Amino acid sequence: LTARSLHNMSSRRNKPFVVVHCGAIPDNLLESELFGYEKGSFTGADHRHAGLLESAAGGTVFLDEITEMSTSLQGKFLRFMQDGEVRRIGSHDIQHVTVRVVAAANKNIDEEVNAGRFRMDLLYRFIVRLRVPPLREHKEDIPLLIESLLKKFGYPKVRISVKAMELLMAYDWPGNVREMENVLQQTLLLSPF
Repeated sequence: LTARSLHNMSSRRNKPFVVVHCGAIPDNLLESELFGYEKGSFTGADHRHAGLLESAAGGTVFLDEITEMSTSLQGKFLRFMQDGEVRRIGSHDIQHVTVRVVAAANKNIDEEVNAGRFRMDLLYRFIVRLRVPPLREHKEDIPLLIESLLKKFGYPKVRISVKAMELLMAYDWPGNVREMENVLQQTLLLSPF
């Protein structure tokens, strides 16, 4: 939500917003997804493929769970962050791409740097660090967040009872907004209305 808001409130709002779930894509595939590849560069590469960085040119790329990216891929990504250079797998040609990069870490990034699992030089390429507090630390936002999610799911007229809202506000939400989205979707799916 934060990354999308940054994009939507910027001069890049009419350009692509591309989400990359680093933790959901195996590292060898993540490189080809980010940087693209040339036909014949590996088994199954039967066509040329522009990567997500190229696809997001002029816009924003959101790297979710960036701490799941291997240190070797972090090195290649560091080069992109420094110079905007994209070289598809199997190619010697370099394209220059201008894109805003927003990243989220699912682990404490300072601990990952200290343990050698995240490159300090890559961390320093990110100009601004924001700490988005977990939902349990800003429960006063839950009613507004629920209203927003209900609209997103196509139920703008559904209202939550006072008793249900009290239960939602009392819960600690260890899975944060994603858990809340899941709970709301399940409830809407199983409701008799």
